[in-house]
Amino acid sequence: MTTGNGGVDYESLQSERREQAEAFDAIGDRYDEAFPHKEGQLSAGEWLIRSLPAGSRVIDLGCGTGEPTARRLADAGFEVVGVDLSSGMVKLAREKVPEATFHQLDLADLRPGGPTDLGRFDAVAAFFSLLMLPRAEIPVALRTVHHLLVPDGLFALSMVEADVDNRAIPFLGNTIRVSGYLREELHNIVEAAGFEILEESSYIYAPAVSDVPPEEQVFLCCRRRG
Repeated sequence: MTTGNGGVDYESLQSERREQAEAFDAIGDRYDEAFPHKEGQLSAGEWLIRSLPAGSRVIDLGCGTGEPTARRLADAGFEVVGVDLSSGMVKLAREKVPEATFHQLDLADLRPGGPTDLGRFDAVAAFFSLLMLPRAEIPVALRTVHHLLVPDGLFALSMVEADVDNRAIPFLGNTIRVSGYLREELHNIVEAAGFEILEESSYIYAPAVSDVPPEEQVFLCCRRRG
């Protein structure tokens, strides 16, 4: 949904956002139990670790429980900031990665001109967080990532390859809404937001629970242009 000036009308989406956050509050640690093997996420996180100098400032958007991304980034000596809309996930992340800083925030809060400014970062990780947005918001979210990064900053992104927009699905005994793109369209949207795709990988992933079907996970390692 957009406003008359072409921006996303975030106020109209607050109820839906609360529903998403409440679902993840209820899921809690069961998320890590349902997704015990995160080879693609670990590999993309290792790309960031190899590519960045020690002490770099990195933000994990949609940090969840803090495992494994914030944990590994902190262990690598980076200054780690995590953001998640779910208060339950932020609580778990603070317990699991106490040396990082976590905020309960909407990604939309960090957009240019938005209510919260956390500064600029050498890298952004967004593993499956943009998946939770309606398609109308994803280009805006990518522009927010571009805004958060220093020039030539790095961006590690993952999505599920699927031609869906804001579809309600059962997930660990709750209902969440997800969006996705087919591969070529995802490339186009990421590049249009000002990123160069440096590496790509994909994985067929079968979660360890029966109500979540196998999925094709796509990981893009990118650099900010401009």
